Amino acid sequence: MDTNSALTQGTPGSTPGTLGVVFVHGMRSSHEIWDEQVAHVRTLGHEAVAVDLPAHGTRHTERFTLERSFEVLDEAAASFGPDRPVVVTGLSLGGYTSLAWAARRPANLVGVLAAACTSEPKGKPVGLYRDLAHSVVSGYTGTRAFTGRTMRQLGQRFPGLGGPRILGRRSAPGLSASLPPGRRSVPGGIEAAELAIPKPSWDIVTDALGQLAGRSWLNLVREIEVPIWLVNGARDHMRLDEQRFLRAARDAALVVVPGAGHDVNLHAPAAFNRVLTRALTEFDGATISA
Repeated sequence: MDTNSALTQGTPGSTPGTLGVVFVHGMRSSHEIWDEQVAHVRTLGHEAVAVDLPAHGTRHTERFTLERSFEVLDEAAASFGPDRPVVVTGLSLGGYTSLAWAARRPANLVGVLAAACTSEPKGKPVGLYRDLAHSVVSGYTGTRAFTGRTMRQLGQRFPGLGGPRILGRRSAPGLSASLPPGRRSVPGGIEAAELAIPKPSWDIVTDALGQLAGRSWLNLVREIEVPIWLVNGARDHMRLDEQRFLRAARDAALVVVPGAGHDVNLHAPAAFNRVLTRALTEFDGATISA
């Protein structure tokens, strides 16, 4: 496959950057959700591309599978050249996909930023999300009310979801922990953003949830050898297992962005970009010290 055809948001810059950053969108969206982050990363001197997952965007004719998604990420990472250190940044479905890809230990991978994907996708949360997605796909007129009921059910079952705005850190012995100890909130105001996203087919939802529910994501996180930054919006009711994910990782940071919901990079782009900058600085520093 032509590598250039797989890169749906620009191409690597002509001026070599330190890192190559691959962005991976969530369900029912496309590479376009990352436009602001791609531009931001390039201003930092790095290279960046955003891809479309199977069944989304320019790949809307394909069926979603993780294996096909891995091929997309392999092509994007290879586009930076054989020696470029690579960082993958994913949101929601893209975050789970990025974690699973990272567990395969791809060449040159030096870090993962995984946003809105710290719930084990099984049991009641998946059932509620499937019902919510079905209402969206079917054009259900009461979607807003249904969404509210779904979120309230999750909030009642998991009352800790509205917890503190923290930056936590866990590192295994022998692995670097470059951030100072203690708890921090991500500073700055929230900037809302709206994106016109085409309605998905039901196949997208069933295929994606089937792929996610068939794996133990905590076990996958344990297999990842590079540092992980876990980023959630404080208002995201799907942060069910964030502390378990943090403890499972060999080297991980947890950031909760105040005021943001599930689509954290769109709800709080300025704050998200600051978190992204810090994560890339750490990943880049690790490649230099190595």
